[in-house]
Amino acid sequence: MTALTAAALAAAAALVLPLHPASPTAPAAAEPTLPELLVAGTTAEGATRHLAAFQRIADQADGNRAAGTAGHERSAQHVGTLLADAGYDVEYQRFTFPYREPVAERLTQLTPVEREIPVRLLSYTANTPAGGVQAPLAAAGDGCEPEDFGPDLAAGARIALIERGGCTFARKVANAAGAGALGAVVYNNAPGALSGTLGEPAAGLLPAGTVSREDGLALADELAAGREVTLRLEIEELSEERETVNVLAESPQGDPARVVMAGAHLDSVLAGPGLNDNGSGSAGLLETALRLAEVDPAGELTAHRVRFAFWSAEELGLLGSRHYVTELPEAERERIALYLNFDMIASPNHGLFVYDADAERDDPVSAAIADDLTDFLGERGLPARPTPFDGRSDYGPFLDAGIPAGGTFTGAEGLKSAAEAELWGGAADAPYDPCYHAACDDLDNISQPALDANVKAIAHAVGSYATRLPDTSP
Repeated sequence: MTALTAAALAAAAALVLPLHPASPTAPAAAEPTLPELLVAGTTAEGATRHLAAFQRIADQADGNRAAGTAGHERSAQHVGTLLADAGYDVEYQRFTFPYREPVAERLTQLTPVEREIPVRLLSYTANTPAGGVQAPLAAAGDGCEPEDFGPDLAAGARIALIERGGCTFARKVANAAGAGALGAVVYNNAPGALSGTLGEPAAGLLPAGTVSREDGLALADELAAGREVTLRLEIEELSEERETVNVLAESPQGDPARVVMAGAHLDSVLAGPGLNDNGSGSAGLLETALRLAEVDPAGELTAHRVRFAFWSAEELGLLGSRHYVTELPEAERERIALYLNFDMIASPNHGLFVYDADAERDDPVSAAIADDLTDFLGERGLPARPTPFDGRSDYGPFLDAGIPAGGTFTGAEGLKSAAEAELWGGAADAPYDPCYHAACDDLDNISQPALDANVKAIAHAVGSYATRLPDTSP
C-alpha cells in the first residue's frame, strides 16, 4: 500500500469513526467504502498538477491544444502514458476529421460610418471571394424561421444580421442562404464576444461570422433608425483532413458485462490553451483514474468495469465522442451502463450545475445520477442546481444511443443571475467564464473552490457506480 493510499484510508475512515473513544463493547468501525476512499484521495491539488502540465504543453505548441495540432497530440500522449503506468489498458483511437483554422476574419462597416468590427468565423463556414463580399445589411431577428427574412433579403444581395438563440447556427445560416443572402453576421444574445460552429461541412452554405452583442445591437439600432448600413465581410477558413485521437483507459478488473464510463474532452480551441475548457474536466478525470488505481489496485472493491475517455475534436462538433459511439457494435453499446461527462468544472465566476434528465425523456437512470450528484454536493454544503442536456457536450452521442448520462458543469459564456450570485457568490450579470474560447483561458482562469467541489463529485460518482449502479426505485 502506498503512503497516499494509507492517507486516503485514514481520511475516509474518519468519516465513519464515532466522535468519542469506543468502549470495549462498542462495535468496530465500518471499513471505508470505495467512494469514501476515492473522495478522500482525490484532490484539487492533484488535478492542478495536471492542469500545469497542460499549460506547459500549450506553451510549447503555439499556445493551444486543439484537435489536429501538436498540442493536443502531446496532451493525449501525456494522459495515456500516466494511465498505462497506473495499470489501465490504454487504447489510442485514431480518426480523421475535417480540420478547420481561421485564415481571414475581417468585418468593416462602410456606411453610415466607417469602422472595423471584431468578427469570428463560424467553423465550417463557406469562404468569401478574394477581397470579401460587400453588401447592405438587413435584420432577420433570430433567423430560426424562413419568414424572419423579410423582403429586403428576399431581393438578394444583402448580408443578414441575426441574433443568437432559439435554434442552431446551422439552421440560421441555412435560412439565410434560402432567402438569398450573401453572408450572415450572428450577434451574441449575452454581453461579450461569440464563437461557435456550424457542426459539419454541409452546413457551410454561405460566409458566416459572429460579433459581440454590443456591436450587433449597434448595427441593429442603425437599421431600426432607417439608415442603410453597408458591410464588407471577409471570411476564409483553412480546411483539410487531419488525424486526431481519443484516449480510452479501462480498468483490468470488474465485470466486463457492465461498464461505467466517465469522459471529458481533452482538446481546446485554437485561440488558447483551454485550461478550464476543458483542461479542468480532463484533469479531474485523470486524477480520479489515478487515485482509483491506487486505492483499489487489485479491484477487490470494484464490481463493474470502469472506462475513462478523453475525447478529441469536441470543439468541432463532438466529433471524437460521436466517432466512438458510432463505431461501437450494438453488443458493446449494451454493455455500457451509463456515461458521466465533465466539461468546464472550474469556471472563475462559477455555478454548480448538475445535468438533469429531460422531463419528457423516459430516463430514470439519468435522473438518478442527477439526484446522486446533487445530494453529494448538498451534503458538503454546496447547493447544486439542474442544467438541461442541451447537446453542447459529449454526453450527446451517448444519450442519442440510448445510454443514460449525467455529470457536472460550472458555466460557460452565459451570465450568472443575481439569485445565483447570492447562492454561490461571484458577480451577477457577468459570464461564468469571461475567458470562454479565448487566449486568457489559462491557469489564472481556474477557480480552485469550483475545481475542488467537482473533483470530489467525479470521485464520488466513479467510486459509487463502480460498485453499484444508480438506484431508480421510487
